[in-house]
Amino acid sequence: MRKPITIYLWYDREAREATKFYTSIFQDSAIDHVVRLPDTPSGEAELVSFHIGDQPFMAISAGPLFRFNPAISIMVNFDPSRDPRAREHLDAAWAALTEGGKVLMPLDAYPFSPHYGWVEDRYGLSWQLILTNPEGEPRPYVLPYLLFTGAVHGKAEEAGEFYRSVFPGSRPGRIVRHPPGQQYEREGTVLFSDFRLGEQTWFVAMDSGYPHGFSFNESISFMVECRDQAEIDRYWEKLSAVPGAERCGWCKDRFGISWQIVPESLGQMVRDGSPEQIARLTQAMFPMKKLDLAELERAFHGK
Repeated sequence: MRKPITIYLWYDREAREATKFYTSIFQDSAIDHVVRLPDTPSGEAELVSFHIGDQPFMAISAGPLFRFNPAISIMVNFDPSRDPRAREHLDAAWAALTEGGKVLMPLDAYPFSPHYGWVEDRYGLSWQLILTNPEGEPRPYVLPYLLFTGAVHGKAEEAGEFYRSVFPGSRPGRIVRHPPGQQYEREGTVLFSDFRLGEQTWFVAMDSGYPHGFSFNESISFMVECRDQAEIDRYWEKLSAVPGAERCGWCKDRFGISWQIVPESLGQMVRDGSPEQIARLTQAMFPMKKLDLAELERAFHGK
């Protein structure tokens, strides 16, 4: 089975500190690898791989170029059918995340959940914690949550359909639409939807017509690992819609969401390579837009 899509978080200098914090809060989480990348455009960068449940993350300390905002948040499902202490664990995570953070929606009962809250943590990353209905179809512990607002308001359904066309093995989940008579929302736009990309990674998406004043940016991107150059080429062709955003395997789609299209072997090279091999690899990568797997391998092996 293919590896899930990785959630990639960009920090100024706090990646290691933040990941220690997150893995201290959530069950079944741990830091997997820490690698230093020399001579990047931001100087020496630190790359931290970690996981929460089955969801892989990467966090990089690479300078103050991007700032988190609630356009993309991390939803955590606390499911009483899988964890008898789900509510207790939710409350403990909420207490940790709100310390030094900012509450966006108070922890309370809502029509969609008896216990839910939305918080921006001390590092600016947004989390939605929800006590899941145990009678519903199971969903993963962790899901990325996309808020389509501003220039892309009303595009959540279209985006879900587009992404499912890009990733083989995808499928739709639930969709709930905004009813008539709301102040900021157009009737029929998406109040809640979820969908699976590939065989494992579920996303949540909704529309919001409220003038939030934020939009998608590169602070959170989604990393897709590809088997070979042909697969890199295919995903790049489908997802890249902003030529000016193409660099080092990063691209931006037509909705403004950032993706990283990388070879599967890249992670192993970064984890297992010597400092000299990693330096050659990163220097070869920086001038690239779409990644050239053969050239990266030649650089890594010094050929």
